[in-house]
Amino acid sequence: MKFAIITHVGHNPAPGGKYAAYGPYVKEMNLWFKHVDEIIIAAPFSNGVPDKIDLPYSKAIKAVPVPEINLTNPGAILRSLLALPAIFWKVFATMRKADHIHLRCPGNMGLVGCVVQILFPKKPKSAKYAGNWDKDSGQPFTYRLQRKILNNTFLTRNMKVLVYGSWPDSTANIVPFFTASYTEALRLPVADKSEMAGQIKLLFVGALSDGKRPLMSIKIAQELARRGHNVRLDLLGNGVMMEDLKEYVSANGLEHYVTLHGNKSADDTYTYFRAAHFLIFLSKSEGWPKVVAESMWWGCLPITTAVSCVPEMVGQGSRGSLIAPDVDAAADAVEFYIGSPEEYRSKTSAAMNWSREYTLEKFEAAIAEIVH
Repeated sequence: MKFAIITHVGHNPAPGGKYAAYGPYVKEMNLWFKHVDEIIIAAPFSNGVPDKIDLPYSKAIKAVPVPEINLTNPGAILRSLLALPAIFWKVFATMRKADHIHLRCPGNMGLVGCVVQILFPKKPKSAKYAGNWDKDSGQPFTYRLQRKILNNTFLTRNMKVLVYGSWPDSTANIVPFFTASYTEALRLPVADKSEMAGQIKLLFVGALSDGKRPLMSIKIAQELARRGHNVRLDLLGNGVMMEDLKEYVSANGLEHYVTLHGNKSADDTYTYFRAAHFLIFLSKSEGWPKVVAESMWWGCLPITTAVSCVPEMVGQGSRGSLIAPDVDAAADAVEFYIGSPEEYRSKTSAAMNWSREYTLEKFEAAIAEIVH
């Protein structure tokens, strides 16, 4: 089977003649690759150096390089518009060669793929919509357009669209799905962290971008310290806000309890989850945030916003805390658990039990059903 992927994810050369890309995405795609013979990927390719979080594909791929579609400034928009005819042609040629077409959405390349796949109504297709499928959520126009095309059974035929959560207006195309990070072998015991007499360990994992609100996480640690708590916040991830966050930490003298680590490998990341008491995750928009499920796996209680299917993940508050994106609300939640070790123990136990149902083995079995 020739398996064609259309994605906005950037790729760089890796040792052994392979390509590397964003680690969580590659780990998932490697599971898909177990069920296909030949892989063609239309995506941005460059000659850069892979990041720490990047991983190589498990199989050889045929690269179809396309220019990155960048709509962040007038010059980039003009260059992207000029490149669009060539991008559409390359995506069309890639789809024409494929036995199965797979789109990664939402994203600019995902939108191109959504349009071009209309020309191939008889070919088996799948799409992974990793964003928020809730039609009432605040989404960019291009995301809403992708959702409308994918949800339309006239324009989008012979496709299974994998979305997080169950939504009332979904058509026959839509398949409620999940994702996973860990294997059965990582069902390791976790020490009881409910007695927080020492340092309170907070964790932020994600892109350092406005949508993830990393500055608010820092301000929460700052507020808890102001209230007299021995607190530590580790931020794992990289992004456009890195320098601004470093400046804030330095200007406010927070270096002794706030550390920005940049991107970390998957193995390094789960050691932080195992040690942390709380994940602070106040994102503006999500699909199925892996970091929430991963924190729950390791008994790190999520304090999070009620976006997309996150309330479902945390059992409407029975496996974590759902709060407004507010510094005082988060600090109050942490203080509640400091004073209620039984409640903390009960919720982390429920969180671990729920999260450990979603293993990579089950995920791979679900993927196999989509491909075949």
